Amino acid sequence: MSTALNGDVEIYYEEFGDPGAPTLLLVNGLGSQCLNYDVAWCRLFGDEGFHVVRFDNRDVGLSTKLDGTDYALADMADDAIAVLSAMGEDRAHVMGCSMGGMIVQRLALDHADRLLSLTSVMSRTREPGYGESSKEALAFLLAPAAPSRAAYIDRQVAALHVYGSKPAWLDDDAIRVRAGAAYDRCFCPEGVGRQMTAIRHDGSRSAELAELDLPTLVIHGSRDTLIDPSGGRRTAEVIPGARYVEIEGMGHDYPPPVWREWVAVWSDFAHAAVAGP
Repeated sequence: MSTALNGDVEIYYEEFGDPGAPTLLLVNGLGSQCLNYDVAWCRLFGDEGFHVVRFDNRDVGLSTKLDGTDYALADMADDAIAVLSAMGEDRAHVMGCSMGGMIVQRLALDHADRLLSLTSVMSRTREPGYGESSKEALAFLLAPAAPSRAAYIDRQVAALHVYGSKPAWLDDDAIRVRAGAAYDRCFCPEGVGRQMTAIRHDGSRSAELAELDLPTLVIHGSRDTLIDPSGGRRTAEVIPGARYVEIEGMGHDYPPPVWREWVAVWSDFAHAAVAGP
């Protein structure tokens, strides 16, 4: 449990596994904290021979809150670089989910020399017409802040029944426990608004991504209605040589039944990325 500095912004991060192994840096989505990446899930990557790092983006969790300050995804990508630098890591694999996928795309464009590979999950390039939200999913994204802890937890459960994985994979009790832990650790809806502004500022990355030369894996769930799978397919189509994997039955979440498949697919990709052709 440590912190990194990007100027005046303090970024909280945690590490798992052997620090001497290749690093996998995990980047969170809109409003989510590092604990969204379950410790048991992180350790599965560790079992595959990776040093895993999760951190709180600015404006969430235990990282700095920037009241009244606008910023861009490029600034959030710089936060990720600050974490790598604080650990003394020259290069790392990076994986981001949802907004985190957008951040790691920007990270690859601005700091390709610091990356071993790029993995964009349940995300998009921000081109119009690709990865759009359904009306029902968008309603949760744009809803006013929950007025209480109980309302926040209920909303998380309801939301995942709209844009999450197939019903057999949803555990409402587990969702409630995770949502309650997140609320108790940090509830900062104003920060979520500023992160949404950062997404809008970045615009479409498709033209830049078409010039990217970096091993890339794109993962998406077939049931995702918050960011339609077309967002992932388009991302893989735009980035030269990118591999696309669509997990059947997965939504805009990562329930335990998909963990083994996800970790196996990613580990094979990452090992190949380091080994080269």
